[in-house]
Amino acid sequence: MKPGWYPDPWKVGTFRWWDGSAWTANIAVPRGSRAPRLASWLSVPVLLGAVVVVPAVIAALVLEPASVLLTVVPIAIVAPVLIWIDQVEPEPVGARIHALLWGATISIAVAGTINSAVAIGVGESAAAVISAPLVEEFMKGLGVVWMVRRRELDSVTDGLVYAGWVGLGFAMVENVEYFVAASDDGVLAETFVLRALVTPFAHPLFTLWIGWAVGWAVARRRNVRRAAIGGGLVAVGLHAAWNGSLVATASSGTLAILMIAALVFLGIFIATSLMVVIVLRRERERYIRGVGPILLRYGLGPDTVPLTASWGEMQQIRRHLDRDRRRSLDRRRAAVARLVALHDRPGPVDPIEEIRLMAQITEARR
Repeated sequence: MKPGWYPDPWKVGTFRWWDGSAWTANIAVPRGSRAPRLASWLSVPVLLGAVVVVPAVIAALVLEPASVLLTVVPIAIVAPVLIWIDQVEPEPVGARIHALLWGATISIAVAGTINSAVAIGVGESAAAVISAPLVEEFMKGLGVVWMVRRRELDSVTDGLVYAGWVGLGFAMVENVEYFVAASDDGVLAETFVLRALVTPFAHPLFTLWIGWAVGWAVARRRNVRRAAIGGGLVAVGLHAAWNGSLVATASSGTLAILMIAALVFLGIFIATSLMVVIVLRRERERYIRGVGPILLRYGLGPDTVPLTASWGEMQQIRRHLDRDRRRSLDRRRAAVARLVALHDRPGPVDPIEEIRLMAQITEARR
């Protein structure tokens, strides 16, 4: 019998650990956990936000279809980069869609309402430089923390991935508003160049710092809320600097705005890109260092050998597999990577989480 967790035949809901020679541990899986009422890509906040946002987007599509369709361009630029970041431990599609919808619905609904009230009461400049960075990054950060609540986020890379999808969802709907307004004012071309071609990564770049902080806290078993606040301060600062540069150059002409925006955005882009590259390198090194011991510890069979390959070799292996086997391989690699992350955290291993991840591997191997 291979080492692993096995159901206890004498106690329902209890598992025993077999180390290859003896039973060494027992654990009871807590009862009372019920199946979610909604699909993995939905949640109550997303549905509440959709009630406000979806009718507005449909109305914009009817009145200004060309302006709305232009929002596809920045999505096509940013989404492949987020998929590339999600290499070592690919997150479930449903979870990524939920992050995208969080940014596109509840974040937009709350931030839009508060920003509009501030603009009316204090002025548009205050709303752009103070209200927007604070409220928007707070709402987007909640979307990242929500994935911790769902037990989907367990590494720094996961934090970056979910933060990126939340930011992309927010930018997607915000661009609808900006492009429709720009079309009415006759400046659609300039607005499209600025938001879709020059700065398509703006919102994801800000929120990535929240994702980094939350992922670090989860990986190191630190306080997630405090980490989210720390990352949020960086995100708010970058967001305020970006909006402030636009407000300061608003009366300087379109060319000046584009030049200043490009310089400010370039600085933010370079700093954030360096952070992402460093995180990805460390995550890959951790996986390569830990995958061998994990495969030995849990007695995983020959079908897991490709999981020890480099990313380039993995891609070559995947090309020769049919769709079902490719998906199975991806799920196994993701579950093994989560086990590596679980054992890399300081302190004792959570046996409930260990059983859950082993169940994912077993299901994928079927």
